[in-house]
Amino acid sequence: MPQPLTARFRERRQHVLQAIPNGLLLVPSQPVAIRNNDVEHPYRQHSDLWYLSGFDEPESVLVLSTSSERPFTLFVRERDPEREVWDGARAGVEGAKEYFGADEAHAITKLDEVLPKLLENVDHLYYRLGVDREFDDRVLRAVANVRRRARRGQRYPTHIIDPSSVIHELRLHKDSEEIGLMRRAASITCEAHRLAMSACRPGMHEYEIEAVLAAHFLKSGSHRPAYPSIVGSGPNSTVLHYHENNRKMDDGDLLLIDAGCEYSYYASDVTRTFPVNGRFSPAQKAVYEVVLAAELAAIEATRTGATLDGIHDVALREIVRGLIDLGLVGAPFDEALEKELFKPYFMHKTSHFLGMDVHDVGAYFVAGKPRSLEPGMVITVEPGIYISDKADVPSAYRGIGIRIEDDVLVTPAGNEVLTNSAPKSIADVEAACS
Repeated sequence: MPQPLTARFRERRQHVLQAIPNGLLLVPSQPVAIRNNDVEHPYRQHSDLWYLSGFDEPESVLVLSTSSERPFTLFVRERDPEREVWDGARAGVEGAKEYFGADEAHAITKLDEVLPKLLENVDHLYYRLGVDREFDDRVLRAVANVRRRARRGQRYPTHIIDPSSVIHELRLHKDSEEIGLMRRAASITCEAHRLAMSACRPGMHEYEIEAVLAAHFLKSGSHRPAYPSIVGSGPNSTVLHYHENNRKMDDGDLLLIDAGCEYSYYASDVTRTFPVNGRFSPAQKAVYEVVLAAELAAIEATRTGATLDGIHDVALREIVRGLIDLGLVGAPFDEALEKELFKPYFMHKTSHFLGMDVHDVGAYFVAGKPRSLEPGMVITVEPGIYISDKADVPSAYRGIGIRIEDDVLVTPAGNEVLTNSAPKSIADVEAACS
């Protein structure tokens, strides 16, 4: 059933309307994806549309217009009792107004008829071209329709602007309600990682641990993971985006889990690495300490005014020093940095934005320079070391992949680690495994 209208969606729409003078903003829903024959993949609404309305049904379009006395229009599926027996209740045209606060609502079948009227006397159309070419054609046909009426004195959109410059800047800065949802997502995810550590034993398969994570997500009110869970043991821990999750785990393996739930459309993103048998080997412990030192230093550097590049540089320097101390890089520090001798072992950046999407929206560069962090932004901090089982290194280090990742909120006073409750120190990890 539809969820009641809340004030936060109204406030967001008002912010957008104030930012698009003489404009109309258009956001189509996420398309339905067919899995096979008449079976669909689980549906998840487009983040921008949900952010501005809370409306989560497919085949919908959101319109905000500054040139109308009724600025918020939703195009939705009509009520259909026969289909609702199969797919569940729909809000319908009346529900779009009653439950979701639309000033106007129309059946989605009337989009081509009504959209040209909404575009009349609009100077700027805020719409993201190039995502759905079929829908692009519908929008451009509507613009052409209005343009043909220009001789009657009506204006038509002469600029098409990517709305990310407006919506995504709002989404980048989380308000207190959003932060509360992200704290809840983080709490569920941290407990799932702790349960995975407790359940893991040699001889189990990776998918059995994935099941522990998924079960806790679901029973805690998370409808879906924020991304496909990575559960990689032994040599699979060195594969950054490993997804098969089907290997049988051996005594002496490490298990790297990169998994996070989505709660009320907000993501978490956590990685922990731990020994399958509950005790780190000396080589595993040595590499783990390097990664942990890099992560803690990068978290310390996460504060207002810092940049993601600067945070990465802090983590990278710790990693390079550690690789040299371990004997995995045989060059002085400055040379190792300049020649990127660390790249075979640490090949990715340290941070990304986090929010409704796991790799969340927001410009990483402003005026050609790395963006400075501000209170209300949430980022990940996730350094790692990955040593292939075929690497030309001492055998004790081969096949060791370690990543440690936390979600960090930038605050006026520094930062808050939202995922601190997931065991992370060597002592805490081994205790959780036992």
